[in-house]
Amino acid sequence: MNQKLKRIRQIFIALILIAAVEGFSSCEKNSFAPPAVDPNQTWHFQTDIQPIFTANCITCHNGKTQFPDLRSGKSYASLSSGGYITPPGETSILYHQITTNSAHIPRSTDEQKLEVLYWINQGALNN
Repeated sequence: MNQKLKRIRQIFIALILIAAVEGFSSCEKNSFAPPAVDPNQTWHFQTDIQPIFTANCITCHNGKTQFPDLRSGKSYASLSSGGYITPPGETSILYHQITTNSAHIPRSTDEQKLEVLYWINQGALNN
């Protein structure tokens, strides 16, 4: 009887190993690398940064309720006069808000956050 149980256990373990190997080998592994954001690229406020605000921020920051006013034509003055874009970018209020404030984090992508960071580190020019 003991031999029979030992043989059943060996068969059971073999079946589990075969199933595990099949399971792992049949899975497709998809890796997705997000597009790289080049910190050395020249970032422009009007063409790179304002579209981020327009797409993600002006629902609340529309000059009526929340400061700063991030509508096109008003956002740069509002950000600069409010002290939101002082280099280095890692410690600027704007970057801090979009990366740590739970109401702001999901609104923009990681790539957009890096673009804002690099723009601030390049001097936050109104270009």
